[in-house]
Amino acid sequence: MNPRAATATAALSLAFAALTSAGVAAAAEPFPTRPIKLIVPYAAGVTTDLLARQTGERAGRILGQPIVVENRTGASGIIGTQAVAKSAPDGYTLVFGSNQTHATNAVLVKNLPYDPIKDFTPVALGATFQFAIAAGPASGAKNWSEFAAWAKANPTKAGYATSGAGSLPHFFGVLLGRGIGVEMVHVPYKGSAAYLNDLVGGQVPAAIDAIADLTELHRAGKVKVLASSGATRSTALPDVPTFGELGVKGVEAMGWFGFFAPAKTPKPIVDALNAAINKALQSPDVAEKLSKLGMDPATGTPEQFAAIVVNDYNKWGPIVKASGFKPD
Repeated sequence: MNPRAATATAALSLAFAALTSAGVAAAAEPFPTRPIKLIVPYAAGVTTDLLARQTGERAGRILGQPIVVENRTGASGIIGTQAVAKSAPDGYTLVFGSNQTHATNAVLVKNLPYDPIKDFTPVALGATFQFAIAAGPASGAKNWSEFAAWAKANPTKAGYATSGAGSLPHFFGVLLGRGIGVEMVHVPYKGSAAYLNDLVGGQVPAAIDAIADLTELHRAGKVKVLASSGATRSTALPDVPTFGELGVKGVEAMGWFGFFAPAKTPKPIVDALNAAINKALQSPDVAEKLSKLGMDPATGTPEQFAAIVVNDYNKWGPIVKASGFKPD
């Protein structure tokens, strides 16, 4: 080897050794050593915010550093989510994402300023919920079979209320319509509370929403929840069958919320966060609080959560396109 090549080789060896030492030192550094910021891209006080705070507070105690919630709202969750995509991948800035931020926005929003898959590291799934359809007196249906028969006979009258255009219940209605061969009419309202009186009063024949928003009216006998979207029956309404049980195939779906870090966050940090969040979700008090919000605590590995995100990204895209919905 000539002297110049030998010198270059020695320099590269020294540089590699320095980088390796730095990497080992970085990996050996304790985590966390300061508070963690959890960005919630929705308003304070809504279900998403309460879920994030209750889970984050317990996980922070387990980690030995507080997880501080910051509500950064706007543009259907885009503003807060984008902020985390551009943050340092050190585990100190997370976002509490959802099907909306990491699936439907990718189709609904032209030039979305982040890639839901490439720009994030899934850390932990926090909670899931089922969708359900409830019939009011307008359809006269007392069970799913009766409602499906009525909808097929009266397709122009088969309207379903939701909490808003472009929401997951809206798109689940499209999926459900495909499952039974009827293009049901979407009737969007501004929030769940806005449509409940019309559902009970017969102004709209049915509603699709998170099952928690329909539970009390079902228990009171004012509406009839006909079916739910989960693989198994909801713990909130165990008397209600799933669509799968009723023979409606291809409509199994769930809503979810979970924790994401920026892409390239080191695996030891992701694993530490995942372990703390899972432990928090398994605590009886957190599980009880989530249950009151209509949520089911959901634990698992980062890899399992990543698979759910990719599956939903691929699942909802064609359904959103089929709906024809265009945001303002």
